[in-house]
Amino acid sequence: MAKVTGIGGVFFKAKGDRDALVAWYQKHLGISLEAFGGGVLRWTDGAGPDGGLTVWHVAARDSQWFSPSEAPFMINYRVDDLDGLVAELRRAGVELLQGPESEDNGKFAWVLDPDGNKVELWEPK
Repeated sequence: MAKVTGIGGVFFKAKGDRDALVAWYQKHLGISLEAFGGGVLRWTDGAGPDGGLTVWHVAARDSQWFSPSEAPFMINYRVDDLDGLVAELRRAGVELLQGPESEDNGKFAWVLDPDGNKVELWEPK
């Protein structure tokens, strides 16, 4: 049977000013834009011992996992230095919702982007 082998992109609409939202992701999370207007995240840039992976999960309709965001999705961004990124976010006035906290598979922290989408930051072990 043919099957999905990975995620080829993440696409979502801005609720407000697209350019301001893109600028926030560039400034605070370091996602650079390519000529076509989107960012490219390459697994080889931070694969680590797991070789780079993407988790796919469907949450229950009544899940509070994405709260306080009202969006029906949450994007997990793999980062190379969570403590450093959290320090930079705090200096820039970005409020952390939670974390950093350590789990079996790495460290996590959560913020809201300017559109109110919950963003999960993950530094794998």
